[in-house]
Formats: sequence, structure tokens, C-alpha cells
Amino acid sequence: MSFDEEESLEHTLLVVREVSVFKIPPRSTSGGYKCGEWLQSDKIWSGRLRVVSCKDRCEIRLEDPNSAELFAACFIHPGQRESSVEPALDSSRYFVLKIEDGNGKHAFIGLGFNERNEAFDFNVALSDHEKYVRRENEKETGETSESDSHIDIHPAVNHRLKEGETIRINVKHKPTSGTGMLSAAGLSGGLSGNGKPKTLGLAPPPSGAGKIRSPLPPPPSDPAAARMTSTKQGVGLTPTENTRGTDFSQLEVRL
Repeated sequence: MSFDEEESLEHTLLVVREVSVFKIPPRSTSGGYKCGEWLQSDKIWSGRLRVVSCKDRCEIRLEDPNSAELFAACFIHPGQRESSVEPALDSSRYFVLKIEDGNGKHAFIGLGFNERNEAFDFNVALSDHEKYVRRENEKETGETSESDSHIDIHPAVNHRLKEGETIRINVKHKPTSGTGMLSAAGLSGGLSGNGKPKTLGLAPPPSGAGKIRSPLPPPPSDPAAARMTSTKQGVGLTPTENTRGTDFSQLEVRL
């Protein structure tokens, strides 16, 4: 494929108007780079960043925003993203890029974004390119990923009993002595010597529980209290005017 044909297949995945490039010191530990070690005086360039997909290769281009002149480029070949782009350990906005001059020489520079969402979009663009290359390779080989094409549908299982089938359930019998609400209330009689349950013996009610108590006596000033007192003492009531004129002779004849 000629250079012109390859350039015609370019697809821009992301454009960030302004990023910063730093000259970074050598890696101090095997764990990774820390942007806290980069000084502001080590800032060597600022300009535009473009992420371009060129068939199976992804390019990170650092360009002048006015003239579009290329300052540096990072080439990410299939399966080599980790060795070409490495995130900083102490910040999600900074990365280390492996840049190449096309003659076999390479160097490492620090890349910084002004906003966290720009760094997030940068990671998403690189992941989108990897997914695109994977899909293209699967089309060429005629294979598809299991998560995309394979749908495992199991037939519905009929759990209903067929004619003549039965189910046997074994239930363990628990001892009844000392269990239940009666034992909780202290009313369980337990078992007698011959294995039969004992009858529950309840205490009889108090002797005075069946009597109806008389109401409280009325106050002394009440006329009814005086009549009740005189009746208890055996003193007859004085007949009223209505009882004095009553004829009892008819009652004696009938009796």
C-alpha cells in the first residue's frame, strides 16, 4: 500500500486544543513515573494534540495549533499500548509518551492535560482504536468474540410430575415434651412414668373470687344511706299517706 493510500484511511478520534509537554527525568523506580517530580521549568512545549487511527496503528500527534507543524509523534502498534503510553502514578491528567523520529531513535516525554475530562477522553480514544482493530481482525479470520455473537439459550425444563410419579418427603418427628407455648409459659406437664402425658393441674381460684362485692356505701348525708342503715338495724319504715289508706281486706279474701 502506498503512502497516499494509507493516509486516505486516517480517521481522527480526538482533538485537544492545548496540552503541555515536559522534559522528564529518568525513571527513579521500576514502579513508574510521577508527575510531581516534573518542574514547571521543564515545560518545553504546548500545543494541539490529535489521536489518529491509521488502519491497525494509532498515532498521537503533537502539532502547532496555527501552522499544523508536527512537533512529535507517538506510534502505538497493535498490542504495544502499555509500552508507548504510560499513565503517571500520582495523577490521572499526566502521561509519559514514547516518541520516535522515524529513524529508529526514541525518547520519553511527559504529557499533561489541563482538565480531567480531556485525559478521560484520551484514554477512551485509545480504547476505541483497540476495539476497532480487534473487530477488523475477527472479520478477516471469520471469528467473532463469544460475548458479541454467541448467545446461549437453554431450553425450558419441564419440572411437572408425569402421570404415575410421586414425591416422597421425609419429615423428622420432634419430641413434644418441653416445646411449644405451654413449655414457654411453664404449663407443660411432661411425660409420666408409663410414657403417657401428664394432665395439667391448675390451682383453684381464690374462695372469694365467686362473690359479688357490694358497691361502696353512700356518703352519710345521703337520705338513701339513712334508709339502708335503718333497714339493717330492724327498724320499720313509717307508712306513707298512700299506704295508710290501702284496703287489705280484699287481699285476705283472695288468699
